[in-house]
Amino acid sequence: MAQRSATAFPLDAAPEAFEPFLGTWHTTGAHGMLPGVVLHGRASFDRLEPGGFLRVRSSIREDVGIPTGVAILGADGDSGRYVLLHHDERGVTRIYDASLKDGVLRWWRDAPDFAQRYTLTLSSDRRSMVGRGELCRNGSTWEPDLDLTYTRAEPSR
Repeated sequence: MAQRSATAFPLDAAPEAFEPFLGTWHTTGAHGMLPGVVLHGRASFDRLEPGGFLRVRSSIREDVGIPTGVAILGADGDSGRYVLLHHDERGVTRIYDASLKDGVLRWWRDAPDFAQRYTLTLSSDRRSMVGRGELCRNGSTWEPDLDLTYTRAEPSR
């Protein structure tokens, strides 16, 4: 059995790092290819057992071609590498590299014909987040993709 490096990211630390993102969020935003359209939706972040993975579900109410999707985020316990696996209602699946540090969650893929990157920044009070997306179809020019503001949904009483 391989011995774990003392400097490796421990997988069991992931649940603590995911904690501020957990819950249900209302989203409002825009997409670079839909000028003038305000998007409304919902996202939820929850742990998968035993807690080392984060599941992200997202949907947009407007019927404008943005698919409902789910992603699983986790880390390799030896290397510390984060990976996000995405699947949406169209049957599209993608693998993204990811990072999580100081309340900023990033994911990106560097496919030559359709690269994407997204940055999700948690506010200091943990009540909101700002998500900024970009895409690149030609290997050099980045353009706006999905931008969302996330507002934490109040728990039902």
